[in-house]
This record gives sequence, structure tokens and C-alpha cells, in this order.
Amino acid sequence: MSDDANEKNFEATEKKKQDAAKKGDVLRSKELATAAAVATGVATLSFVGPWLFGGLEKVAFSSFRFDAAALERADPGAIFGHAAGAVLPPIFTIGCTVIIATLISQLLLGEGAPFNPGAIGFKGSKINPLSGLKRIFGTQGLIELGKSILKLVLMGSLAGWWISQNLPTLLGLGRGSLEAQLAYAWEAGMGLVLLLVIGLAIIAAIDYPLQRFQRNKRLKMSLKELRDETKQAEGSPEMKSARRQRQRDLARGGVAKAMKEAQFVIVNPMHFAVALTYDPDLAPAPVLLCKGRGETALAMRDIAGEDGMPILEYPALARSVYFTTQVNQMVREELYVAIAALVAFVLSLKRGERPQRPRVEVPEDLRFDGDGRPDARASHA
Repeated sequence: MSDDANEKNFEATEKKKQDAAKKGDVLRSKELATAAAVATGVATLSFVGPWLFGGLEKVAFSSFRFDAAALERADPGAIFGHAAGAVLPPIFTIGCTVIIATLISQLLLGEGAPFNPGAIGFKGSKINPLSGLKRIFGTQGLIELGKSILKLVLMGSLAGWWISQNLPTLLGLGRGSLEAQLAYAWEAGMGLVLLLVIGLAIIAAIDYPLQRFQRNKRLKMSLKELRDETKQAEGSPEMKSARRQRQRDLARGGVAKAMKEAQFVIVNPMHFAVALTYDPDLAPAPVLLCKGRGETALAMRDIAGEDGMPILEYPALARSVYFTTQVNQMVREELYVAIAALVAFVLSLKRGERPQRPRVEVPEDLRFDGDGRPDARASHA
């Protein structure tokens, strides 16, 4: 096998991608998952924030308002239960939406099974120090290092810009009312988180195409792999033979009835077949009873051989009749002379004679190649 046949220059087939997915090699973007999770969390928090802070307010009031009688009747379990009932539902809502967004962001990438049981199995390479060093100092490790530096620079820049815009106001919060301080802290905090979401979205927009490119490159196939996959898909010679036989059996069912009335078959020699009959009481010229190509033509040859029907190999004439005559129609007038010679030959055979095989001519404008295009080179059989 030459080196060119082993070079991975071809895009992966769908089967290669599916096999890789079963082994855990699927298109995934951690940065996209992070951006989706944070963005969803922020959006959910903006809606359930009042609910959450209302619960916190109730907990604070109930926890810090007490007297001697309340201390004597204090029930820690009830206090914690009340606090959990007020705070946990909004927190649970935020957590569920974040989890769902993370899963959806990965599942919508496609090209992989949602769950891969094989990925959780034990693999010695996961604890092999040499494999770990290769991942750290290899190409993938350098790419991950570059992404980490990019995230650090981008997020730090966004946070620095936010601090420069809000620091004077934050330093002066102590001079205002508590309600105003809390409102501004909420708005400022949401503004900071939104900036970070934008940063994460930028990183995800860079990471997703990179992950797709890396996976496509990793799954590229060589010419040898393509050939092996094609052979595997087509199956063994025995399977192909059985498949062709099934196709031929189906074709036999479609032409068997018409072949019973035919007198002879003209073939080319394997790809085309036309079955004709001539009865002057029914039609003044030979009639085409059925025609076929490929498996149908082979089925017609089989039936003719089983019935002892003459099979005449005249490639140019077979193609001409096939492309110019419809089933149950008389052959073209320009072909009368050629077909009449064959009719006479067949009748002589039925009388027990041993006539010489006739030589027939096909008109130039009725010569075709295997695709039905004019073919002036085919002049006679």
C-alpha cells in the first residue's frame, strides 16, 4: 500500500462519525456550555430575584425579631424548615434551568449520542502518567492553555472596565439609605454578570468552530480506510450475490407473464433485453412485449433459458428497440428489416433447421449507447 493511500486527506463519513460517537468522541464545547449555563442563570435570576429576596427578607425578619418568650419556645428545626421553604424553591428553580440549558447546549450540537455508557468505563490511559503529560504538553494542551489565557485576559478586562465605571459610586454607598444601597448593588451586580456573559459568549463563539475543526481533523480518513469501509458496507461476495438474486427474483415477477407470450429475446448481451413476438393475425409488425436492463434483463434471460426460448445477442439492435419502442407497441418501421431477419431465423430454428446466424444492420439515427445517447459507432451486431 502506498503512502498516499494511508494519508488522512478525506473527510470522515457518517459511519466513521457514528462509530467515533459510540466511543465517546463527540462534538462538545465546554465554553459553550459555560456560556449557556451562566446566561440562563442570569436570565432566570432576573425573573426569580424578587422571589428569592422576598424569601430572604422573611427569613431575616423572623430570625432577628424575638423576645424572651420566643427564646424559650425556640425550635431550631422549625426555624430551619421555615428558612428552607422560603429560600430553596427559587434557588432550585435557578439550578434546574442552568442544568437544562447546559444539557441542551451540548445535545443540540449533534454528531454524537446524548449519553455514552462506554465513556464512564475504566480506561488505563486515563491514569497513565505518560498519557497525561502528552495531553498537557501536546497540541490540545497548548490550545487549552491559550483559551485559558484568553479567558483570563478578556474577563479581567471586562471586570476592570466595570470597576472603573462603578467604583466611585460603590465607595459612596454608605452615605445613602439602605434601600437605595441594596437597589444599586443589585443593578451593579447584574451589570457585571451581563458583561461576563458577553465575554463568555465571545469565547464560546471562538471555541465552538475550533472544536468542530479539531474533531473533523481528528476523524479524517485515508483512502485505504474509505475503501475498507466501502467493502464492509457492501458486504462479502456471498452477500452481494444473494442481494442480486433477490433483486432478480423481484424482476422475474414483473416480466414473467409477458415472457410467456414472447417468441425470442434480443440481448446486449447482459445489460439490455427486449422480448418480442410476431403474429400477423394480431399486428402487421413484431410487437415488443417487455423490456428491461440490469437485473430485469438478467431475469428475462433466465426465463428465456428455462423455457428454451431463443436468446439472440445483437447489442446495437437490442439498444435500439429498447430506447425507441414502448411495451405492447410495434417496433419502429426502420427496424422492420432487421427484426424480420431474426423472425425468419427463429422460425427456422423451431422447424429443426440449422440456419446461419443473420447479420442485421441498424439505421444510423437509431443507434444508441448504454445511456440512450446517439452512438454512430454501433452499426451492426
